[in-house]
Amino acid sequence: MDKTTIYKGRPTDGNDSRCDAELAVYDFLDKLGVDYMTYCHRAAFTMEECAAVRDELGVPVFKNLFLTNRQQTQFFLLMLPADKPFKTKYLSSQIGCARLSFASPEMMEKYLHIRPGAVSPMGLIFDTEKHVRLIIDKDLAEGEGRYACHPCVNTASVSMSLSDLFDKVLPATGHDFTLVELKPE
Repeated sequence: MDKTTIYKGRPTDGNDSRCDAELAVYDFLDKLGVDYMTYCHRAAFTMEECAAVRDELGVPVFKNLFLTNRQQTQFFLLMLPADKPFKTKYLSSQIGCARLSFASPEMMEKYLHIRPGAVSPMGLIFDTEKHVRLIIDKDLAEGEGRYACHPCVNTASVSMSLSDLFDKVLPATGHDFTLVELKPE
């Protein structure tokens, strides 16, 4: 998709070409009465490519990482500021889980209905059995205003208030979260 468009709420064109997971996110947000905008854009796989989304919407885009323990029996979705480096040693000690690594694309698809490059807390709507533990960096949780994330695809981004994320979206998924303090370096 070369054309970029911003919609108030769900996109109004091309719904027949959108995947079920993306449409489920819009249905979920609409049902909760979340005020959101959708920015449809070229695929954004990296934080550098997401910077264009940030610039277009004028809101931060957070880094979302899908992690697992060595045995692949515990799964974590980590949300942190885009400019904050991630060091496993700082996270491992705070959540009591050594040997963290990135989880496989198969596990990402299984639990969050997301593929690499589109990791987002919106995927938690599919984790009804709570296999994924949400971890949020304290700096992100203390923020205000709006932010953007992918609606389970990396060709769109939804912008919503952080208060809607914490007060409506996450409770509706049934997921609690653990706050951590990741060091900037």
